[in-house]
Amino acid sequence: MQAFQNLNLPSLLDTVTSVGAAFALGAAIGLERQWRQRTAGLRTNALVAVAAAVFVDMANRLGGHDAAVHVVAYVVSGVGFLGAGAIMKEGANVIGLNTAATLWGSAAVGACAGADLLAEALVATFFVLASNTLLRPVVNRINRRPLKESAGEASYVVQLVCAPDDQAELREQLVEYLEAAAYPVREVEARPLGDDAMELEARLFSTAVDPDELDRVMDGLRQLEGVRQAYWTGSSDE
Repeated sequence: MQAFQNLNLPSLLDTVTSVGAAFALGAAIGLERQWRQRTAGLRTNALVAVAAAVFVDMANRLGGHDAAVHVVAYVVSGVGFLGAGAIMKEGANVIGLNTAATLWGSAAVGACAGADLLAEALVATFFVLASNTLLRPVVNRINRRPLKESAGEASYVVQLVCAPDDQAELREQLVEYLEAAAYPVREVEARPLGDDAMELEARLFSTAVDPDELDRVMDGLRQLEGVRQAYWTGSSDE
């Protein structure tokens, strides 16, 4: 039988070593994720690393290094789709990006182990763990700093309040005025404010702004005939 003919104890031992290393290193990455109660934890990262190692090891055994290189490319693509399933959008926030990146890292570790590059697999594991642990205090410290509008990109909204009969004309003037001030408009929405007022909301393309300059733009908009109120808001959540 072909199965018995393919049985090669030295190759089997090599496979056990590669897959075992992938399992241990993937579990080490997953343990950190599980400890922090993330979506993809101990089992998921271990399985990704093991599966990547098995695919690469099998290709290496059947077709040599060239076949293994091709399989690594497919592993990268496949884990990309798997990671996409971990990314979710909640309101204006996107979560799961770090989880998806960690899964990609586990696949890279498994691919190294499957290619019998155990030292490289250890190095990759170290840096994946370092990214998720050593960089965390740095990220937290940066996130606690107040955001300056002129130093970062955010989403800005300009709002006008006017009479319902004036909204059509003011809509065009609003877009022209903002674009003349180098603030291109992505979209404009109109909504009623009671029976005698309308609110025009112009959402700007994400950009870095000078708050004082945008305030001067609002002063100019307030001078337009029919404008009752004009103000702007900014958000860095998107």
